[in-house]
Amino acid sequence: MTQLPGLLDIEAIRKDFPLLDRVVHDGKKIVYLDNAATSQKPRQVLDALNEYYEQHNANVHRGVHVLAEEATALYEGARDKVAAFINAPSRNEVIFTKNASESLNLVANMLGWADEPYRVDRETEIAITEMEHHSNIVPWQLLSQRTGAKLKWFGLTDDGRLDLSNIEEVITEKTKIVSFTLVSNIMGTVNPTEAIVRRAQEVGALVLIDASQAAPHMPLDVQALGADFVAFTGHKMCGPTGIGVLWGRQELLEDLPPFLGGGEMIETVSMHSSTYAPAPHKFEAGTPPIAQAVGLGAAVDYLTAIGMDKIAAHEHAITEYAIKRLSEVPDLRIIGPTTAEDRGAAISFVLGDIHPHDVGQVLDEQGIAVRVGHHCARPVCLRYGIPATTRASFYLYSSPAEVDALIDGLEHVRNFFG
Repeated sequence: MTQLPGLLDIEAIRKDFPLLDRVVHDGKKIVYLDNAATSQKPRQVLDALNEYYEQHNANVHRGVHVLAEEATALYEGARDKVAAFINAPSRNEVIFTKNASESLNLVANMLGWADEPYRVDRETEIAITEMEHHSNIVPWQLLSQRTGAKLKWFGLTDDGRLDLSNIEEVITEKTKIVSFTLVSNIMGTVNPTEAIVRRAQEVGALVLIDASQAAPHMPLDVQALGADFVAFTGHKMCGPTGIGVLWGRQELLEDLPPFLGGGEMIETVSMHSSTYAPAPHKFEAGTPPIAQAVGLGAAVDYLTAIGMDKIAAHEHAITEYAIKRLSEVPDLRIIGPTTAEDRGAAISFVLGDIHPHDVGQVLDEQGIAVRVGHHCARPVCLRYGIPATTRASFYLYSSPAEVDALIDGLEHVRNFFG
């Protein structure tokens, strides 16, 4: 077995993930390399979900019976865990949503309905980047269409980095919000937050960071980032689906209007008007994702016990090894950075003139699970003149042997298509 510096005890960690023992396609043990889409779940998270439903299931906040009080304590306890995980100044700055997409839409809608000085209108501008996931493009297009605000974006360099050469033209005195990904989901690029945040603060613009591909893989400190909002999702970081997070600065959450109306987010209601509860509940209308929040809390416990610094070091070693091995494959072109410097663990590539969907299908027959398509980042594919890519993405349980299996699988693909 290949030994790399900085690896976790992969054998011990993999024992926590039942699905990684699954066999598919004539007894082949699955090689799961689709972690940028969703991660697998450890037994600790599965057990927490089962225990919640078996022992504590009830609605939260309003009930006075024992189950309601237990469910509320577990739900709010998960908020405490997430706040500590991202170094939030206050637990009340952590809003639970159903995913990162909802978190991003929440901010876009708040700004569309806000009063000055936050309101986005036809006299203002919105800044994003060409490497964004569609979830951080479409909400801003919708807001631009509704309000008349001008949408602007940073382009990409040939090697998959943000082109900040025109930063003063993209982020101007008219800019109200700058929204960008911390780590690209298609190219793995880790973006230079400091320069973007500094320029946004110079002109008084708010900053929203999509940390969906960062929170599972590296330490995430919202105070150190300097942003006003940070969004991420639970299912990519060992948690269940149906739970996301929006962190926002307390004073902003107090000033901005709610996006969704309903139960729990209110203070008083009459037939003429309503007043709203303080954050975070102002932004959590209706029955929240209770079990999912409990599961996310268990995932935070799991990742914290291992250590995010150690997880980042492990993935860096795996990514560096994968780039090296992929460079040995004839006719293979990596889309994005070709070194492990300032790079996450998602690697997209094209293999000669073989369509990525064909690559993915033949790999699947070998038990290797990768992602194919434009990965909800079609502007990136357009920028580099390709219809789609094959993406292999790694996590804390990924091993050098799985990288080797991918390389062997690609050789089989090349032979298959002659």
